[in-house]
Order: sequence, then C-alpha cells, then structure tokens
Amino acid sequence: MIHPGCGPQGTYGLAESSLGSCCPRAMKFSRDSLADTTGTIHDPSRSVFRATEAGAIDAIVVFLIGFILGTIRVLLFAPRLGETTAVIIEAPIMLGASWFVCRWCVDRLDVGRTVAARLLMGLVAFLVLMSAEVGLGAVFGRSIVDQLAAYKSPSGAIGLTAQVIFAMFPVIQVWPRFGKPLDRQNTATP
Repeated sequence: MIHPGCGPQGTYGLAESSLGSCCPRAMKFSRDSLADTTGTIHDPSRSVFRATEAGAIDAIVVFLIGFILGTIRVLLFAPRLGETTAVIIEAPIMLGASWFVCRWCVDRLDVGRTVAARLLMGLVAFLVLMSAEVGLGAVFGRSIVDQLAAYKSPSGAIGLTAQVIFAMFPVIQVWPRFGKPLDRQNTATP
C-alpha cells in the first residue's frame, strides 16, 4: 500500500532514502528528520552553558538525595550510632549516587569531554550544592558562622570531603578508563 504524500515528491526531505520514503512512521522522533549537527559546530558559549546547566542540575538532584538520606541519618542512625558513624555510613552511599547522577547529567546534557568544561561543571555543582546547604541551614535557624564551625567536627569534615569529591566527579569521569580514551569506549574497535 502506498501512503499519501510518500514517494520522491512527498518524502519531506528524505527523497530516495529508505528512511521515510515509503512510510511516514519510519522516523521514530521528529528530531530524526533534522540534520545532525552534533560535533560539527564548536560553539564555546554553548559548551559553557551546557557545563553550567549540568552542574546546577547535578547539584540539585544530589542535594535532594542528600536531604532524604540526611533525614534518615539524623532521625534513625545518629541517635543509635553517633553522628560520626552515621556520616561514615551515609558518605559512600551519597558518593555512589553522586557518581551516577553526574554521569547522567554529562550524558543527558552532552557536556564537552574536555577538562575545562568538566571543571566548570564541577565548580558550578559545588557552589550550587553549598548554597543550597547554607540556605537549608538558614531555614532551620543556623547562621553561616555556625554552619562553617560544624566543618571542624569529624562528621562535618567527612561531609565536606565528600562534597569536594562530588565536585571532582565530572573531571574524574573524563579520564580514560580500561586503557581507552573516553571518546572511543562506546564504539566498536576495528
């Protein structure tokens, strides 16, 4: 059966191609009909915007996860195990979640695979995360001085160290893994 509008005159820019020439449903998404411009145009402002956006989203998602885990830590674990032990239990879970959230943000927003773009993403993520933490502390009536003083305690130092490691994840994920550069690890080798 020939669909109306199909054929050389009705292919909507896909004349003589197997994709879309006979059936309008051959294209899964509307973006499939657009020219592929990824990787062909290098726009520094676009790279900066994507890294900044990814850093902000990364920090917000990690902050929400941390809020949930922090509530569980404060209400359930800290009274039974002590604050420092509870933070020692929470930190690896948070760092694991942060690793995957960072990877998702980098992939989803197509952040450049350069150290500069990833440093910017990590810096923005760290600043947004710390701002959110200061804001939440203010909501609970803690001054900035009190919040900074909390980093002198063992649990505060562990938390701050985890936040600095969180900020380094975008750069760490740029490094080659398993002997292959990051750009080639998802492609078949000849």
